[in-house]
Amino acid sequence: MTEDLAGRFREAFFSVVQADELATELKQAASVADLSSWTQALTHATVKTCDVIGLKASAKGHKLELLPIHRSEYLALDVMAFAEGEKRWSFPVAVMELENSAREDQIAYSLWKVLSVRADLRIVFCYRRNEEEIPALLRHLKEEVIAAMGLIGRVKLEGANLLVVGSRSESGTFPYGYFGWWELDTNTGKFERM
Repeated sequence: MTEDLAGRFREAFFSVVQADELATELKQAASVADLSSWTQALTHATVKTCDVIGLKASAKGHKLELLPIHRSEYLALDVMAFAEGEKRWSFPVAVMELENSAREDQIAYSLWKVLSVRADLRIVFCYRRNEEEIPALLRHLKEEVIAAMGLIGRVKLEGANLLVVGSRSESGTFPYGYFGWWELDTNTGKFERM
């Protein structure tokens, strides 16, 4: 089910970000490295994507009234998505961090944050100016965050754990070349390209 959820999210995300307004905002923000605008457009895209796949999302500027306490952000996570149900205190189906800092440790913190929450889908979106910077980021995340979990902690992880890296290196092939998707293989502790 989690692979299906990850696949459905990815497919819907690509459809959502191709909408003229969002595509223009994301391309423009990336071209000038305006990561604040990039994050704002990405927030709208992730919330809309959740809606497309039948989830209700909370995020900055997107207040959710599904739980008894109404918030834009829960647990200081950028995006939290829920399935509608009869329970007043539903647990999240998906959690996401939209990290606009270029610092590897800030991205590692975002990954650590989402891995600390029980959910079927955990995603960290981040940005690298050039595609050549991505392998070093993947190594850093593996060595610093994933290794800290240990083998037992890593294989106990349930759900899909994704890293989505936006890069303007291939922005001419927006959105497919622009957004690179990696999934954590809990057996090896490596992020594998999707």
